[in-house]
Amino acid sequence: MGGLRDVVEPFVASGPAGVAIRTRIKQLTPEDEKVLRLVGAHLGALASKDLRARCADGLEHSTDTWAARKRVLTPVASSRWAGAITKASHDQWALARRGQLAHIHSLEAGVATITDRLAHPVGQKGSKNTPGGYRSRQEWFAKSRRLHLLEDRLQRERSDRQAGSVHVVRGGKQLARTRHHLEAAQLTEATWRERWECERWFLQADGESGKRYGNETLRVTPEGRLSIKLPAPLKDLANAPHGRNVLTGTVRFTHRGTEWADRIEVNRAVAYRIHYDPARTRWYVTAAWQTQLTPARIIPLDAALADGVIAVDTNADHLAAWRLDVHGNPVGNPRHFFYDLSGTAGHRDAQVRHALTRLLHWAKACGVAAIAVEDLDFTAEKTREKHGRRKRFRQLISGMPTGRLRTRLSSMADAIGIAVIAVDPAYTSKWGAQHWQKPLTSKNRTTTRHDAAAVAIGRRAQGHRIRRRTAPPPQHRSDAVGHRTVQAPPGVPGREGPRPRIPGPRTRSVGAGCGANAGNQNAQHRSGRSAEHGSWQQDSLPLSP
Repeated sequence: MGGLRDVVEPFVASGPAGVAIRTRIKQLTPEDEKVLRLVGAHLGALASKDLRARCADGLEHSTDTWAARKRVLTPVASSRWAGAITKASHDQWALARRGQLAHIHSLEAGVATITDRLAHPVGQKGSKNTPGGYRSRQEWFAKSRRLHLLEDRLQRERSDRQAGSVHVVRGGKQLARTRHHLEAAQLTEATWRERWECERWFLQADGESGKRYGNETLRVTPEGRLSIKLPAPLKDLANAPHGRNVLTGTVRFTHRGTEWADRIEVNRAVAYRIHYDPARTRWYVTAAWQTQLTPARIIPLDAALADGVIAVDTNADHLAAWRLDVHGNPVGNPRHFFYDLSGTAGHRDAQVRHALTRLLHWAKACGVAAIAVEDLDFTAEKTREKHGRRKRFRQLISGMPTGRLRTRLSSMADAIGIAVIAVDPAYTSKWGAQHWQKPLTSKNRTTTRHDAAAVAIGRRAQGHRIRRRTAPPPQHRSDAVGHRTVQAPPGVPGREGPRPRIPGPRTRSVGAGCGANAGNQNAQHRSGRSAEHGSWQQDSLPLSP
């Protein structure tokens, strides 16, 4: 057991810090769509200029420069639109800055791995924790060239970070690159241009507590009427007082609509974002607000595990779940919740949500208040420098929706009152298969490696050891002493005691002189002849002829 890393204690994951709901804007007239397009294009152009100014400031950004940018935008929009644009630019710059740091860490890990492997002789085998040399001279030469490439990239990224320079594309880098591959993307230039312009529009506003219905710029009334505070150059399009344009289309939030209505009735802050889908030619509005993480919402670990736990092992195509009682024993049969992660991002997200919905409904039916999952992070496992030729393995772990699943599960579980327990993933698959796969396999049930890993995850969440208790000696496995391989914790009464005595024979094969018919030769006679000929007794054989 030497060389094992320390295992982090399980903890109850915190709930979501905010809520976002989306619905379609229905019954829009051509005049309404014209207003939305003009406002989005005008504010989008201002947002692009402001983002350029924010990136030019770099590390020299301060509250004074922020205020100066707002003063520039206020005459051509409004004070609230200027505040929303500058805040969005700052958030986008900060996001790019975090992505830049993650890229630097990935490059540093790749350079360190290749440098170490190039130092070993060609063909040298590696140990358990350190890789060996490369297999051939050709691979060694190719990796030496890649080392120079990674070092150049690393030096360039470090220089940009030190200077505070980031690279941001409004509308998305992937969509920008699609412009050069329209045939592969099955798009025309006009279709791509429409998608590009729609992604660069700016139609979002942060909420304001104390203002009417929680937002002064984009406002939705309880009856579903959406109105927009028009920028200064577009005041002529107003059809309501104070430079506002009330759309004919209606808005109705079905999912968490009651929570949204309760907030706007008391004028609490709600942020809105209007989005256009050119593929479906539909307009959508997203409402978002922050939730306070009060101490009443934080469930202690012991209280969450009072009724057992549902342990879940995450895989590339399904979730393997098993229910464990308070002692760490598997109850019933394992459950599998499959999903298909092919297709578009929306389809993949829907598959994950459907699988989690079935999982949570099963947990609710079992009366369990906690779900244990692994705290997975494959950031360091996806690099080609670490796994080399194992391309299929890298594709496998890259396909696991760890981040999306963790976010969705915490949000959906918090809505129905189920706690999510994060567990260290160290050795769960290996030890689960070693200690639990074979004992849980029977003629009527085939236990997979993933099912055994789920048991290991649940036991670690409960604080039990993953491996099963050692069985007593063979001579002590009878009813005189009792079977002592139970999985109860040390404090449970009767943990080491024998099983209760059950009257009657233990097996179907009753020996002579045992059972309820002991001494009754008629009952033991199978042919039934004793009942016809009366009682008889066989004499012993003679000793001499």
